[in-house]
Amino acid sequence: MAQQHLDPPTDPTAGPVCGDALAGYLRTQATEFLRALRQHRETGGDGGPPVRTKPRAVENGSQESVDAARALRRSARRISGSLHTFRPLLDADWSESMRPELAWLSGTLAREHAYGGRLERLLGALNRLSGSAAFPAQGQSAEPAGSRTQPSGNLTVGAAKAGALLDRQLTLARTRAHSAALQALGSSRFHAVADSVAVLASEVPLTPAASAIDLRPLAAAAQDRLTDAVTALPLVTAGHPYNAEALVHGLSADTAPHPQDAPWHQVRLLLRLHRYAREVLYVGDDPVDVRLLGAGQALNRHRDASEAASAAASAARTPRIAPATAYALGVLHADQRHEVEAARFAFHQAWQKEAVRTP
Repeated sequence: MAQQHLDPPTDPTAGPVCGDALAGYLRTQATEFLRALRQHRETGGDGGPPVRTKPRAVENGSQESVDAARALRRSARRISGSLHTFRPLLDADWSESMRPELAWLSGTLAREHAYGGRLERLLGALNRLSGSAAFPAQGQSAEPAGSRTQPSGNLTVGAAKAGALLDRQLTLARTRAHSAALQALGSSRFHAVADSVAVLASEVPLTPAASAIDLRPLAAAAQDRLTDAVTALPLVTAGHPYNAEALVHGLSADTAPHPQDAPWHQVRLLLRLHRYAREVLYVGDDPVDVRLLGAGQALNRHRDASEAASAAASAARTPRIAPATAYALGVLHADQRHEVEAARFAFHQAWQKEAVRTP
């Protein structure tokens, strides 16, 4: 697929981009990390008992703390991704010790938000599918209401109990994730990470040869890994709005992740690394690539729907639930697998577009 490139006079990557650009980017991200950490502490995000309320109430009560935690994750991901892509320019021992710690921190902080978003998505879908007012419209479906499963009496009967079951399970999981995040932020492991990031804000451990190494081939390698992974995806199947094979696995006794989803999750990770590499090359002035933006949004939808479908399937395996409840959860699972297929189709459409960059 041909891509539209920027004219050389306006493209800062037209000439060699060396280690100084990487050092400046890492210092900037480390500073953002420290600023977010200070904000998180000032808003009370690192103390107090776990909040045993619904996700929206938590967010309304401390939006600044939520924003600070998100900023922490964002900076940690960018530092970790840059250490991975440009590791030949960095001290190997330091880089290999930092990356897993940043991944641990980012993953730990992400779980609470993920459970809250999952509950909103599932309750909103139940409301849409059942056509009842039993649930608040907390989220919006990726497709218009009524485009797939129509409301039915049998679904409405079990929807309320299915929603209550999901609320209990995911709120409990979110509370545990909240406690785990607080414990992590107070641990010696986190303080060691924060100390390393504080040092990074002023001193980047580049190798002696870093000033002579061009970053562009390393960034191009990241792009090639993304392109190869996309090429390996079943885009022919994704080019159709319905994939019946994707529904077979979900409600089986096997609790393993859906086998069709893993390659798409990997593409989402590689797309993120490619975006971070572009940010380094453009020194924070990366022009928007509409193609990458659309593809990334579709992959985020894919991840959210996939995890929501797994949560519905897990709830359906709860012992001794009423048949109407199990039926509602089964319909909900199928609905979210349809959302997965819709997201794959959207990615397929976005990826086929020519890259158009706007300032």
